[in-house]
Amino acid sequence: MQPPGEKARWTLARGTNFLAALLRQGAPVLASTPRDLPSEVDDEEPVPALRRMGAMAASQVGAPRDPLMIRATRYAVLSPMAYRIFLLPVVWLSMVIAYGPAPVPTVLAWLGIVGNVAGAVWVLRVPDRRGRLNKLLLKVDVGYALVATLLVSVTVPAELYWPGSWIAVVYLTGTVALWTISRGILAGLFLVLSGFAAQCLALWLAPLPSIGSHEIAGVVRGGGLLVVAVVTGAGSLVLLGLATRLALAIGLRLGQGAERARTERALHDTILQALEAIALSSDADDADPRGELTRVRQAALAQANELRRVLQENAASDGLAAELATLATEMARDGLRAELSISDIGDDRLSDARRVAVRDAAREALRNTIKHAGTHEVVVRLEELDGGVAVITRDHGVGYDEGERPAGFGVSESMRARLAEVGGWCRIESQPGRGTRVTMWVPR
Repeated sequence: MQPPGEKARWTLARGTNFLAALLRQGAPVLASTPRDLPSEVDDEEPVPALRRMGAMAASQVGAPRDPLMIRATRYAVLSPMAYRIFLLPVVWLSMVIAYGPAPVPTVLAWLGIVGNVAGAVWVLRVPDRRGRLNKLLLKVDVGYALVATLLVSVTVPAELYWPGSWIAVVYLTGTVALWTISRGILAGLFLVLSGFAAQCLALWLAPLPSIGSHEIAGVVRGGGLLVVAVVTGAGSLVLLGLATRLALAIGLRLGQGAERARTERALHDTILQALEAIALSSDADDADPRGELTRVRQAALAQANELRRVLQENAASDGLAAELATLATEMARDGLRAELSISDIGDDRLSDARRVAVRDAAREALRNTIKHAGTHEVVVRLEELDGGVAVITRDHGVGYDEGERPAGFGVSESMRARLAEVGGWCRIESQPGRGTRVTMWVPR
């Protein structure tokens, strides 16, 4: 669920380019995940940096926001927090060395340090799904920065005014950067004006003998630092936004490639195999045409069910051994007798990705046995090997010379590439007249 008012703010961003929306609304725009991006963004060929960045900046903000990306945008505020966590102790220590400890600036400095450490821990560890606490903390941060600015001026003696005020200035610059990143450049500029006004008021309230050019120059320096904080925050926001867009573009390209490879494998392992099996001729074609028609229909129905299962791959599994037993039954319908040998390996439950990879690689190995081995029998073993799980198929068919036959799609893509993607491997050993042994291994 999005925070109150978030829907309206997001609607304003629709149809505008990414960079404009990012500068106007801040980090929440980073959560937009477009379905497509300009080709220049992830072009693998050398592209001028300005052209690539321009393509990313001009991409449209119109896609729904991803919940995971929404939560990840909170991490953008860690940079201003880290700035204050490391700089406040330095400013406080320099004041102590030069003028001795002052109670109020010391309390303000260490409250700021502890508060920012707690805020960073909260951002990293506590999920704020509605965003309400995030808004509240941003408002509290502004209040603390402005109160600290005024409190220093009315509590410290004249000689400690400027050293003490630098603690408030450091905190206030962090606040400006924080709001620029979180809510956009307009929010940052508004805080610059508010902070500059607070510094002028603090100077007027300070117990100084007089307000001259030196004092006015100090306020101008503080205001200049606030402007620098806006520029720095906006620059960080732009770089983070462009990096996010580039990562999204690369992820989209890789994801589309992976999905295309998955679809090719699914079609190869189901429909293509079924069509090849149906196309095989046998002596029974003329002797028992009705029986052959029944066999074709059964094969088509079985492959339709298998394709449906591939498209709905989220079903719970009883383990790899159970899947291999189901696979043996499937192969039996095509005339291959698979003898299962299951070693006592304890728990054979693998991650879904590894289980599916080794199971489908085993299916392809058994399909190759049907098509090429010249035998109707194969042994399938499941055993523990090198700290992982191995499925080994062994037939005593005709075999082949590995040096003379190049690996086809089934071996290179459906078996080896599939296993390599999950950290496994496939090894094929075959000799003419001595059959074929295929070892498929995945880590636990």
